[in-house]
Amino acid sequence: QVRLVESGGGLVQPGGSLRLSCAASGGIFRINAMGWYRQAPGKQRELVATITSGDNTNYADSVKGRFTISRDNGENTVYLQLNSLKPEDTAVYYCNLQAQNRYGTRFDSWGQGTQVTVSS
Repeated sequence: QVRLVESGGGLVQPGGSLRLSCAASGGIFRINAMGWYRQAPGKQRELVATITSGDNTNYADSVKGRFTISRDNGENTVYLQLNSLKPEDTAVYYCNLQAQNRYGTRFDSWGQGTQVTVSS
């Protein structure tokens, strides 16, 4: 049973920083990519950033230069450093895992979400 545990959300003032973490465990043979998505009230879930097993990264235009995604392969953990936060970054942030089990079956898992609120 794959499990994703997220942490690091909270309330921060505009211009502040946060660091989100997501640790994956259970039934994972190979990780192909991990990433972060977010969903603001009344809006669709959108991509924030992804990182592949080869450390190729992709960012939404709205966060380029402010957010940084990284991973610890040994710990199956992905991080998202959020700097220069803006009120429009307020959302629930979800961790995503794209991986394979030991039988080679690909699967896609989501974390429970962590709230990020940017407000003065």
